[in-house]
Amino acid sequence: MTNLYTTTAISKGGRAGGKVALTDTGLWYHTEHSKGLGGSGEGANPEQFFALGYANCFNSAVLFVASQKKIDASAAIVTCEVGIGRGEGGLGLSAKLTLSIPGMDRAQVQDLLDAAHQVCPYSKATRGNIPVELIIA
Repeated sequence: MTNLYTTTAISKGGRAGGKVALTDTGLWYHTEHSKGLGGSGEGANPEQFFALGYANCFNSAVLFVASQKKIDASAAIVTCEVGIGRGEGGLGLSAKLTLSIPGMDRAQVQDLLDAAHQVCPYSKATRGNIPVELIIA
């Protein structure tokens, strides 16, 4: 694979009272364990960043697939819910992607949802590694 873009993140201190940033922005985020993991929940956590990235990437995949099919999906809204919990072998992640395209036929939304899941880089990276649920709003 030839990279078209590369970014780098840096972390100091881990989840509990640490900091994380992208090296090219200079903007640091305070990190804390979520309340569900025994922390204060008063900072950002990796699951939140993952949900942001996956939602945005998946929305772009929906728009890409729609453009290939000559469909206007500009009203598409993707919600990504990321969970962390105990499973076989320790902690693991799960994701739920919900697609809403107001005014579009449910079958057409389902087609875009399924096709986007095949081309989205986050979907490719998670496929077979974590449970990902696809839902039409």
